Amino acid sequence: MEMIKNTYRNQFIVMAILFIFILITFFLSLNLGHIKIAPLEVIQTLFGSGTSENKLVLFDFRLPRMVIALLIGAGLGISGAILQGVSQNGLADPGILGINAGAGLAVVIFIFFFQGSMTSLGTLSIFMMPIFALIGGVFAAFLIYTLAWKGGVTPTRLILVGIGINAAFGAGLIIFQLKMNPNDFMQATVWLSGSIWGANWKFVLTVLPWILILIPFTMYKASSLNVLNLGDEMATGLGVAVEKERRILLLTSVGLAGACVAVGGGISFLGLVAPHLARRLVGSKHQVLLPATALIGALLLLVADMIGRNLLAPSEIPVGLVVSALGAPYFIYLLIKVN
Repeated sequence: MEMIKNTYRNQFIVMAILFIFILITFFLSLNLGHIKIAPLEVIQTLFGSGTSENKLVLFDFRLPRMVIALLIGAGLGISGAILQGVSQNGLADPGILGINAGAGLAVVIFIFFFQGSMTSLGTLSIFMMPIFALIGGVFAAFLIYTLAWKGGVTPTRLILVGIGINAAFGAGLIIFQLKMNPNDFMQATVWLSGSIWGANWKFVLTVLPWILILIPFTMYKASSLNVLNLGDEMATGLGVAVEKERRILLLTSVGLAGACVAVGGGISFLGLVAPHLARRLVGSKHQVLLPATALIGALLLLVADMIGRNLLAPSEIPVGLVVSALGAPYFIYLLIKVN
């Protein structure tokens, strides 16, 4: 009993520390940028007594961008945790398996046929983008599981098929990009690299409902993920409808990934790294793993965005490239460790 109490206490301490790190990083990110704002001026502006320039920079540019980074980081982290639990594969990630590419292709097709210009998105079309991304992500997931199924889905076959689907959708993206005008081509390229390009409150409202609905639903399904990790035979013996639960959770993962891709572009490896780090810190029980993953994902993307905005200022590095630079070595390490 004392050991269980200590475990819960340690898990609570870990998540409290993660939350504190998020607050510190959030405040630092408000200060840093091409236009630097002193900490005292940030506090004054947040309480309504700052200059008009500081209000414009903080409320119209930095705050919505940082809130989006937190939401996308949490969403992609949870999406990766679901995929790893459903597939019983520690290498699963929506970016690596091609789900992000499928969602991205659907969004680019939507922009290409219905908008004509990425700079002229109306309010209605902004809210339509996650729906198209969901359709593309579901189609990608369907292809992956259909092609990987051969009396079951093995981790190696899942990864190989996912990489192949990712490459196929990547080719489709290039085809549509080449048909765009030069300005739209460059914007699409930056976005697909993982750029939080929709840095305004409309895009926050676009992704927020998906996060507020799907993450709590995933928490509710945490016990199902725990049972699925025991294997299909054991889960069936415990009375769980394995295929039904797997489909529901997979659709939830795709929904989270699609909504995040619609706003943040193709950000890979975050859904891989965040669950692994959370598992090392708090263990594999999903009731604790999922909230820890959300916090780690949010923290990682917030830090990556801060690095991308400031490392080569006034130029900006897409946040997806920063995450890939940090996550790719960890992916290679996992491949070597698994095999």
